[in-house]
Amino acid sequence: MRVTNSMITNSSQQHITNAKNLFLKYQTQYASQKKIQRPSDDPTIAVRALQLRTTYTQIRQYASKNVSDAMDWMDSTETALKNMESILTDVYRQCVNGATDHLNESDRNTILTNLQKLREQVYAEGNADDAGRTVFTGYKTNKSLTFGEDTSDTSYNITQKLKFEDITQKTYYSGLSSVPTTDDLTAGNLPAGNVEDHTYSRVRLAYDNIDNITQLQYKDANGNLQDIEGMEITYLDADGNTQTATVSYNVHNYTDWQNAQNLNVGDNEVIFVKETGELILGKNVAAYMNSEKPDMVVSYDKTGFKKGEVRPEHYFDCIDTTNANPANHITYTKEDQEINYTIAFGQTLAVNTQASDVFDSSIGRDIDELTDAVQMAITAHKKVSDIENLMKEEKYAGEEDQALLQQWLDAAEKEASYADDNMKNLYSEGISSFQSYLSDVVLAKTDVGSKGSRLALTKSRMSEQQMTFKKLKSTNEDKELSDIIIDYTAAYNAYQASMQAASKAIKQTLLDYI
Repeated sequence: MRVTNSMITNSSQQHITNAKNLFLKYQTQYASQKKIQRPSDDPTIAVRALQLRTTYTQIRQYASKNVSDAMDWMDSTETALKNMESILTDVYRQCVNGATDHLNESDRNTILTNLQKLREQVYAEGNADDAGRTVFTGYKTNKSLTFGEDTSDTSYNITQKLKFEDITQKTYYSGLSSVPTTDDLTAGNLPAGNVEDHTYSRVRLAYDNIDNITQLQYKDANGNLQDIEGMEITYLDADGNTQTATVSYNVHNYTDWQNAQNLNVGDNEVIFVKETGELILGKNVAAYMNSEKPDMVVSYDKTGFKKGEVRPEHYFDCIDTTNANPANHITYTKEDQEINYTIAFGQTLAVNTQASDVFDSSIGRDIDELTDAVQMAITAHKKVSDIENLMKEEKYAGEEDQALLQQWLDAAEKEASYADDNMKNLYSEGISSFQSYLSDVVLAKTDVGSKGSRLALTKSRMSEQQMTFKKLKSTNEDKELSDIIIDYTAAYNAYQASMQAASKAIKQTLLDYI
């Protein structure tokens, strides 16, 4: 076979090109310290690199972002729960103090002052946020748990579900005493009323100062909702005979109820007191409810909320009717709204705690009643003190004036005695109530702590996996510099040798073969 100069030249050029390409390959590796520059260099490495990079990116997202965000959220939650626990513990201590028989004026004033301050703080912790997102309000992270200021034009239609366990006993008082004026004593007037106590079963709604009830229903034996007004109940009369009656329903302002009926409630009657937000049950109605244990559903309108009151949408099915145009009304449905974070492959964690599960809507109302009870006791004892001071004045030193003042004093002392008993009983009940509220908060705090421990373990595991996959990614893609230098040197020598060989081969002519 005849070998021509053209063939030698072409062959030399090809060898030089191959050597040069190999040299450039290792030169590029030297600069980048990567095994390949494009998928076609080594498809196996390229495919594996895509898989490892995707997994590594996900792990880094979990470890550095998702888990960290979840831990920040839960840290904010835990701090708020600890503060709430401290507040409820303080209220519990006030209940213990208020339940004693030996309270003086200073003690009652101290309890009142403390309760007023705690009332302002009780739901404030529910407004805790993480990076501007309210942590206790479910999906509605852009809304606070409570109203930030007094509002007079905000309106809601609220549907509240109640159970028979929500029926409690409450004592009301009529015929409260007063301090006689100079005219009363001059005219010889006796105390106008005689203080009396009236204990009824009642159901307390979540708010006071209700506009009106739009629907009042109970669930019958078949689970169907029926109107309470007109419901038939059975009860035992004084002779032990079973009787059937129809329930009547009336709405009153507290003052009207006190003046018109002197706080009386018919045995088969339900009275709704708008100012206090209470359904007061007659004796037979209460007995029937406690016997049959039906659930109740109450829908009511309320306009105007006080600073610190909870927003209805976080606790109840409700409609925001503030806008005059019905088309612009906003409907809220109460549901579980868990905020789940993906913290690892196939692993999610609900990071949020919902206010309705830990900050009972009754807490504020209970503190209000405790405050009212101690205020009633303070007022009653002040009446006693004022009358005693009148009896010490020289102008009333006469026997007739003293006898008259004694009757006023007896009425005031009777009221003070009732007020002390009411305060003691209410605060004794508050001990168990606030123990229950505390238990809810402690349980929620424990749950958050448990989740925090899981997060810490997951973060540690994700960090280890991140290091493992980073190493695998590096092993797959990166090349040791020492290996690159060896390959680079070999390629460089091969390139130089091909150049030298080509230069000698191409210099030869036909004369070299003669």
